[in-house]
Amino acid sequence: MRITPKQRRWLKGQVHHLRPVVLLGQAGLTDRVLAEIEGALAHHELIKIKVSAGDRALRDALVAEIAGRTGSDLVDRVGNMAAFYRANPEKRVPLQLPAD
Repeated sequence: MRITPKQRRWLKGQVHHLRPVVLLGQAGLTDRVLAEIEGALAHHELIKIKVSAGDRALRDALVAEIAGRTGSDLVDRVGNMAAFYRANPEKRVPLQLPAD
């Protein structure tokens, strides 16, 4: 399920106050880091990641790879911070996105 522009705006407001749950450094996107991101998405649905690796092109590539490999939506990216959303239907109290 892809999020709509209205839902993206709402999610940006929700993620603004969050702290990064994963810090991605010079080692890049390893299997252990990817497993941590998967676990955070399953638990929180909406997460913020700090990507402190290389130049802008490398950060763009890493952010796109994270979204592709986790099946999540990129909500927002500002500098070296990126926010991702992936719904978890098995969560007891899922995040309620606004309707279109």
